[in-house]
Amino acid sequence: MKKILTALLAACMVLSMVACGGGNNNSQPAPAPTPDAGSNSTGPAAPTGEKIPINVIAAEYGQNTKDWWANFQKEFNEANTGIDLTVEVVSWNDIYTVVNTRIGGNAAPDILNIDVFADYQADDLLLPAKDFVSEETYNKMYPAFLEQSVVDGTVWAIPDLASARAMYYNVDILKNAGVDKVPTTWEELTEACKKIKAYDASIYPWGIDMTTDEGQAAFAYYIWNNGSDFTDADGNWALNSDKNVEAIEYAISLVKDGYTNTDPANETRYNLQDLFGAGKLAMVIGPNSIPTYIADNYAKANTPKEEQINYAFAPIPTNGGNPSVSAGVMDRFMCFDNGHSAEKLEAIKTFFDFFYEDSRYSEWVLMEGFLPATSAGGEIVAKADASMAPWVEIVGSCKFYPTAKAEWADVKQGVINVEQQALLGGNVKELLDNLQKEIAG
Repeated sequence: MKKILTALLAACMVLSMVACGGGNNNSQPAPAPTPDAGSNSTGPAAPTGEKIPINVIAAEYGQNTKDWWANFQKEFNEANTGIDLTVEVVSWNDIYTVVNTRIGGNAAPDILNIDVFADYQADDLLLPAKDFVSEETYNKMYPAFLEQSVVDGTVWAIPDLASARAMYYNVDILKNAGVDKVPTTWEELTEACKKIKAYDASIYPWGIDMTTDEGQAAFAYYIWNNGSDFTDADGNWALNSDKNVEAIEYAISLVKDGYTNTDPANETRYNLQDLFGAGKLAMVIGPNSIPTYIADNYAKANTPKEEQINYAFAPIPTNGGNPSVSAGVMDRFMCFDNGHSAEKLEAIKTFFDFFYEDSRYSEWVLMEGFLPATSAGGEIVAKADASMAPWVEIVGSCKFYPTAKAEWADVKQGVINVEQQALLGGNVKELLDNLQKEIAG
């Protein structure tokens, strides 16, 4: 319990994602989605004949999340009259505090939708995934995603949704600046930045987010594409490896040479996406949801077609002949070990069967422009939106943060601190040496 109230309360200042974060600061119960299909059964009932209660805390991904879950709750309860489902949607800004407060008061939710799980598992608070997910639903999920939630050979959480990252570039800016080839290496990237800056000094050639929102992603982009990682081949932390030092020194040099946005420690990926959509940023690494984000902004602002940017995406540039690595970010569902009866576990399995029904789950993923964690969902998403097809091919083999390690919350904050101190002139090697000592001893 102590780990939850310390490490994760610290992590609440970092904010995830996967990924995937978003939404506002409101936290309130909400009902849930729309689709057809799903169970028509009345669901299991308690021995007394009373309804079996299930309470869920779900992360708020965007402006549509609460309404989706509201419809879902309504449809689920109508289809499963023996179960009483309540879904509470909480913003990413508040969810860590809300959950940790509930746990501290012995009121953990039955089901939680969030990014991290390892600290909860380390404190023996979770059930193994196969205890609360039916075999049919479990087998729908990409194995690479399930592997991210393995501790001691057991899967403790299941993937909700994901995003993958690539390099977006403004086609017209590169062309006008004389960049004949989309950069695929760091050397080519640096040269492209020079040309763009010479072409128009008001345009930022390259975007970097080293904020508490996405700084760990920046760290991953550069070390992974320098042939390195957070850990060594044996799974031990290797944060201060020579290649990691080289990678972060390169990223910091782009800032110091004036090739990036001016304040990476405070400008989030959303700020960068706004700059990119406005034609003020030439290249940026971002998630597959950027097209949806930009299109929504254009629609809200009634931006004329002729003022909209011409852009495309490509693999993230690499160094040293290493293959390009696409960073994957995923969020999870987990079930707290609240002494559930056999009937309660069956009710929870019914919840997940209903949620992961192919058409319903695909609607959930498409709603906010994310990527599916199931193969059937991937097929439906690719057919529904042709622009998502390349991403669906990528997502099953993305590289992920080492979130199954209990120290991840501290590492996540630690690498962000390293980046931000390096932006202020700190020595990257010394900073990473200190972090490695703090984490691994």
